[in-house]
Amino acid sequence: MTHNVPNRNWSYPTAIKFGVGRIAELAEHCAAAGIKKPLFVTDKALASLPITAEAVAVLSKAGLGTAVFSEVDPNPNEGNMEAGIKVYLAGNHDGVICFGGGSALDLGKMIALMAHQRADLSVWDLEDIDDWYTRADAAKIAPIVAVPTTAGTGSEVGRAGVLTNSATHKKKIIFHPKLMPAVTICDPALTVGMPKFITAGTGMDALAHCLEAFCSPFYHPMSQGIALEGMRLVFENLPTAYGDPTNLEARAHMMSAAAMGAVAFQKGLGAIHSLSHPVGAVYNTHHGTTNAVVMPMVLDFNRPAIEARIEKAAAYIGISGGFDGFRKAVMDLRATLNIPANLTAMGVDPARLDELTEMALEDPSCGGNPIPMTRENTRALYQACL
Repeated sequence: MTHNVPNRNWSYPTAIKFGVGRIAELAEHCAAAGIKKPLFVTDKALASLPITAEAVAVLSKAGLGTAVFSEVDPNPNEGNMEAGIKVYLAGNHDGVICFGGGSALDLGKMIALMAHQRADLSVWDLEDIDDWYTRADAAKIAPIVAVPTTAGTGSEVGRAGVLTNSATHKKKIIFHPKLMPAVTICDPALTVGMPKFITAGTGMDALAHCLEAFCSPFYHPMSQGIALEGMRLVFENLPTAYGDPTNLEARAHMMSAAAMGAVAFQKGLGAIHSLSHPVGAVYNTHHGTTNAVVMPMVLDFNRPAIEARIEKAAAYIGISGGFDGFRKAVMDLRATLNIPANLTAMGVDPARLDELTEMALEDPSCGGNPIPMTRENTRALYQACL
């Protein structure tokens, strides 16, 4: 396969091995992270695919075993985590390889986090609130190697994972600094076989991360710059990755944009995510696709606070027409990617808006929205998304 994708090693915010074919280095990067007997965590759909067999063969050849755990739901929950921990402990593993999209990456991190913690510590005690993470014994967190096969969540460069509480249907962000993978392999060739709707949804997730970080009112100039360039990469490359799935250059740029989005959103997220998380938790919708559905309505909602900033972004990206031009570019991109028109098309029932509104206001993302979210304006925003 001919391509012009560079091979690069980056160390921001962790060791990133970027380039086509670099999955072949998986065993040596496990060794560098101190892992001799990894548990390979992936999702059900990926477990049977050739790219997974190829990755496991690299481990097998190096004498690292072939243990795979793939009981991972699209919105993983504590039941998936407990099942994974059981396999991890029974196999006497000493590290986790997270291989897949956001679900597998997040669940693999949760297994690494919780497998050896004391019995009375619940994963919910480590939610991303204040300094709750200090409740965990950092020395007992297993090393993690991350291998994304989608270009969206950016979980491969993050210090958190999202876990759905199966009793309350609420998504919780579980945080610990040691959840940052020791090594991340970004091999664009692994994303070539993604179904088109996943290319679209995960790509729009990357855009949502960059857009919300860019619009967040907090001061973080480093994130601001990364978010801006991340948006440009998505607008320029996502239509190509979607229309021509084997284009490795477009795939590579989207893989960069996904990691950039996750680095940038340390600055904050906003209403796109706080609306999308409850819908995903209650209706099991694809997270990135849900972000894409609510994005234009959130832009309208935040317009009084972000118009000048979006005008600057549009100029940098090469979109003419200021704020309205930017919004039109988002709508055009959604049309190209066949994103559903609204939340009604995703099955959201208007009778549940009060419940969704309460969940959105509890979501930690809403604190980063440029316009403060209240019960009234959040419900009206959901209404606008129907």
